Amino acid sequence: MIRFRTEGIYCEAGNFYIDPWKPVDMALITHGHADHARWGMKRYLCHEYTVPILQSRISPDIKVQGLTYNNPITINGVKVSFHPAGHIIGSAQIRLEYKGKVVVISGDYKVQDDGLSTSFEPIRCHEFVSESTFGLPIYNWLSVEEYNRQLQDWVLKNQSIGKTSVFIGYSLGKAQRIMKALEGVDKLHVHYAIGKLNQAYESVGIKLPEYHTIDLREDVKYLDKGIVILPPSLADTNVINKIPNRATAICSGWMQVRGARRWRSADAGFAISDHADWNGLLQAVRATQAEQVYITHGQTAVFTKYLNENGIAAQEVETAFGTEDEEEDTNNKLSTEE
Repeated sequence: MIRFRTEGIYCEAGNFYIDPWKPVDMALITHGHADHARWGMKRYLCHEYTVPILQSRISPDIKVQGLTYNNPITINGVKVSFHPAGHIIGSAQIRLEYKGKVVVISGDYKVQDDGLSTSFEPIRCHEFVSESTFGLPIYNWLSVEEYNRQLQDWVLKNQSIGKTSVFIGYSLGKAQRIMKALEGVDKLHVHYAIGKLNQAYESVGIKLPEYHTIDLREDVKYLDKGIVILPPSLADTNVINKIPNRATAICSGWMQVRGARRWRSADAGFAISDHADWNGLLQAVRATQAEQVYITHGQTAVFTKYLNENGIAAQEVETAFGTEDEEEDTNNKLSTEE
């Protein structure tokens, strides 16, 4: 039912693409991150919560239709429905059914409930398309509650020694998780790239903690000993040096690996991820009971080999997913860096 073409994942029977990386007529989008939702499609179909994100990140003038979860429609004879992926707001696994065969394209996902995204829903299917960003046994996340406690304790420690706590996390998904974790600890200050996407959350009725949007081109001495959340593009720029007495923490699944903090000039690292860890990936794949699994990005070789050795037919496929670089982050770096 699906083919992996130069434009992206193509459903032949329905004549549409899922998360295409080149312009096409009809694009079904799993979620709003820039490596899955790109500019140039004539029409977009996504979960209703992803609509304002696409309009914010791509253009307010795009032709886009939003669906609710578990609400099937038919496109050229193919039954299409969106199901929770647990990755970020509005993230969806896309289920395709045609002539008795079911294929699920999961996009990015996590099985851990973060309290903001709709929880992952296992779907039985004949073929399953999965990521493997953290598809190595070394990646095993702690509970959301434990990470929240770690972030809170770090802020309190910094305040006791006169430090400003600066958290680095993606503007879409990660930043909002950091905000939720630190609600009530102190006033939250977020970069305007994050504030812009917060508005997309709030436009669909998702309540976020109270926050103040900052512009680092202005005098920010008032941030001293406070909490600041910035996108990754600002982590190694001159702009961040304006923040007084700062201690910087990277929030990323890559922080699970010892020494990963050396990748950037950071004082701390927290392994907070919007992707499934090793056990989460295995749990999700096994729950599908799929006859064939396609692994699109991440630790594809290791994860594919493990699945095949354990009786699950798996195949690596080459895609343009996995960069997770945010266009807004890049644009804001250019507009704010001195």
